[in-house]
Amino acid sequence: MAITRVAACHVSPHFLSATQTTAKAISLIHQAARQKAQLIVFPESYISAFPLWSALRPPTSNHTLFERMVAQSIAVDGEEIAAIRAAARATHTVVSMGISERSPASTASLYNTNLLIDPTGKIAIHHRKLVPTFFEKLTWSPGDGYGLRVADTPAGRIGALICGENTNPLARYALMAQRQEIHISSWPCIWPTRVSDDAGGAAATASRNYDNVLANRLRAAAHCFEAKCFGVMCSGVLDETAIETLVDGATEPGRIRRALETSPRGVSMFLDPTGAAVQGWTVDEVTGEAQRREFLQADEGILYADLDLSRVVEGKQYHDVVGGYQRLDVFDLRVNRTRRDPVRFSDGGEEV
Repeated sequence: MAITRVAACHVSPHFLSATQTTAKAISLIHQAARQKAQLIVFPESYISAFPLWSALRPPTSNHTLFERMVAQSIAVDGEEIAAIRAAARATHTVVSMGISERSPASTASLYNTNLLIDPTGKIAIHHRKLVPTFFEKLTWSPGDGYGLRVADTPAGRIGALICGENTNPLARYALMAQRQEIHISSWPCIWPTRVSDDAGGAAATASRNYDNVLANRLRAAAHCFEAKCFGVMCSGVLDETAIETLVDGATEPGRIRRALETSPRGVSMFLDPTGAAVQGWTVDEVTGEAQRREFLQADEGILYADLDLSRVVEGKQYHDVVGGYQRLDVFDLRVNRTRRDPVRFSDGGEEV
């Protein structure tokens, strides 16, 4: 088996601008390709924002932000994804891209979607998050099982789940059972669950907030250990422009800002088939100097690692949970991968 070089783009979007974020993504794809990356991964809902306002502000205060989110969500057959596909084709890379997808059947229904694009520019996997998590339900609709697939690519056999889906053992098992070698888990920049009542309570609130660093690492590592595959964790970055947008118009801007600034930041890193961290590196684009880094958190950047896919074999001797270490006569998992559409039309006896 070959060595696969992976790039995790630990970056912020141009908040609520699909055009500018797409342009930034294309630039990053070319930057990573210059470092000989074969698989280039972007965070959850990278184009064009993660809807943090739903966690921090009441729904009655978010109509304008939701309208902007709808306007800046994109169609899979639209010009933004066409440009990303062209970049993958031009660089001969596999690209994993998180987007907020606009439903083709509705003016305002959205999906939390991850696309895997192969080096020919073909969309190999189109996955819609099965269930939006917690406050995400105010923005995104539930997806379906259509995207629970593992794609055979020049970079390896790759599957992906979005954020909280990595908690779902059945979704993860569905990917394990397709000979998965690399697992992509995409995450937001932060995931706040508490807002402090006053400035003095910020530290206490931060300590009681959802620890997405620990939770994300735990879930991703569990999948790698159980599947005996490599893991790519890719999180977004919260920048000042996003903070200002989220604070603007809030009834309690100080509380919102404190929540944004004290919530644990997401981490991007790589894991091996035992769940242990893989040493990565960053590259200074000006000097070309490489710096060893195990993870990225506070700063934007591209984290690289070389994954030796031959290492997915040994651990299967101990527990192959989709083979010799499974009781298929006892357990029977069935997965419906039908794409769910709101209506099917039949004209003159022919379904269209």
